Amino acid sequence: MNKVIALGQGLALLACAIALPLHAAVPADQAQRLKTDLTPTGAEKAANADGSIPAWTGGLTTPTPGDVPGGRRGDPFKDDKPQFSITAQNMAQYAGNLSDGVQAMLKKYPDYRLDVYPTRRSAAAPQWVYDNTFANATRGTLENGVPQGVYGGIPYPIPQSAEEVMWNHVLRWRGARFQHFNNWYQILADGRAVLVTDAEINEQLPYYDKNSTLEQFQSQGKPFWQVAIRNIGPPLRAGEALLAHEYLDPDKLQTWVYLKGQRRVRKLPNGCCDTPTPAAAGVMTFDEMYTWTGRMDRFDWKMIGKKELFIPYNANRTLQPTKDEEMLKGNFLNPDHVRWEKHRVWVVEANVRAGQRHQAAKSRYYCDEDTWICVLADRWDANGQLWRTLWSQVVVVPELPGSAIASFGYNDLQTGTAFVAQLNNSKPKHYLLKEIDNDKVFSPDGLAGSSVR
Repeated sequence: MNKVIALGQGLALLACAIALPLHAAVPADQAQRLKTDLTPTGAEKAANADGSIPAWTGGLTTPTPGDVPGGRRGDPFKDDKPQFSITAQNMAQYAGNLSDGVQAMLKKYPDYRLDVYPTRRSAAAPQWVYDNTFANATRGTLENGVPQGVYGGIPYPIPQSAEEVMWNHVLRWRGARFQHFNNWYQILADGRAVLVTDAEINEQLPYYDKNSTLEQFQSQGKPFWQVAIRNIGPPLRAGEALLAHEYLDPDKLQTWVYLKGQRRVRKLPNGCCDTPTPAAAGVMTFDEMYTWTGRMDRFDWKMIGKKELFIPYNANRTLQPTKDEEMLKGNFLNPDHVRWEKHRVWVVEANVRAGQRHQAAKSRYYCDEDTWICVLADRWDANGQLWRTLWSQVVVVPELPGSAIASFGYNDLQTGTAFVAQLNNSKPKHYLLKEIDNDKVFSPDGLAGSSVR
């Protein structure tokens, strides 16, 4: 009888563990690695075996010559030359360092290529972000998929699970408040680019308010991210607007749209996941924004491990042309202006969980160890066919200091169509840093007030 009781108790405890998954913080001795062999945000500090990935020595924190405060940004590595190029003809030589999506692009488009430059480990953050990251390492947990005890830094600098890697991307450092202006394009199968959005975007991260604390952030119940997108054009869409408040608990997500025809703000019932986003005229889904912006409870997550991969990086080169047309070459960004480097990435896989639905049955994300940005991703359909490959261009913002996603998009490998978001080449202003503020820009009333009526 005692054995039966013990077995029953064991099964009950197992059921609780399955129902209430908990990922614990790391021990204090492990956290000390952030001050020894790891960078302050959790990357391997040392170079790789052959030196093609150098050691991290503090990142880029000095202003770039030619940068105009509040205006256009220069390229801190403009004098670098490509070391070699990867094409369809020689890709087999580098296949071990290429994602499935990149290999598919090389096979599909004869003019597509990767110009590989010297690897520059430019990632950096302010000291207060490093301090908060160190604190998060020993206090941060993940309970039922919701981060607990994290604030003001990378939440899980020594990740114990695939979900923690993805939360590091979602809560990556990119400033506390900023504004940018850019154009979004749908790319047709024949390579023609159609402007779908001319946007003014304001973003704010209360999670990174350096004048607040973990306790205040938790007690006030603030979103970790607020974003307001106002359409300046094209004429058919001018005046439309989108507002989103993202919370650590995804059930609290709130999304609104301003419909100029009705002159009213409407709350979206499902501003998430594989729902088409109005910001991209319904061509891109919510969770494809910035490579990944979605709910994690729709998937079973698997940590594949670390890998050395060629990824787009230090992409200030993409900001230098003064016309969007110079960046668009048929079905992809002009290879002449795209910089690729070899970096260590965390590889994470997501498969749709039983009882859930999603257009992508399987996805794989490649997340840079230094910035935690998931720079590349691949998605497979329900038939197991590689469907979409996603990308983000990571630019250096030394006055933060830090790195941020500039343009992003995807290529549909089955239809030949594509999408390119946030091209700002034709704009006089790029990434404007601002002080965090509790103003009406990020409220439904502010959404209506800033839109054309």
